[in-house]
Amino acid sequence: MNLFTGTTSKGGPAAGNRSRSAPKALAAVVSAAALALPVTTATAAAPAAIPPGLSCDTGKHAIDDYTGFALCRNNGSRTQVFWVHLVCGWSPDVDGDRVTLRPGESGQSTAHCGSLGTGIGEIHVRP
Repeated sequence: MNLFTGTTSKGGPAAGNRSRSAPKALAAVVSAAALALPVTTATAAAPAAIPPGLSCDTGKHAIDDYTGFALCRNNGSRTQVFWVHLVCGWSPDVDGDRVTLRPGESGQSTAHCGSLGTGIGEIHVRP
């Protein structure tokens, strides 16, 4: 019986098999297309390295899994700007405050993921 029209098929058992084989064929095509993607697409979003001249420690707040920080020192010979970037799971990703460091100075950037998400997944330092 066709659920949309309420009519029955008059084509015998072959008509029923034809309607079931179409979704199977579509699933096979979709699966093959997904497997044909190059491996490099999965690794294209690799985390960026800490900017040259900065030495940084990153982490989560001791009692709050939604707050992350980057504490950096400018070991270079020119002024640099950095900020922390948090990957927040189900919530939108967030950037912390921009911090400007002259040579030899240290500073910290903090950010907070939305409370409806799953907390911090990754912490990056951005130039």
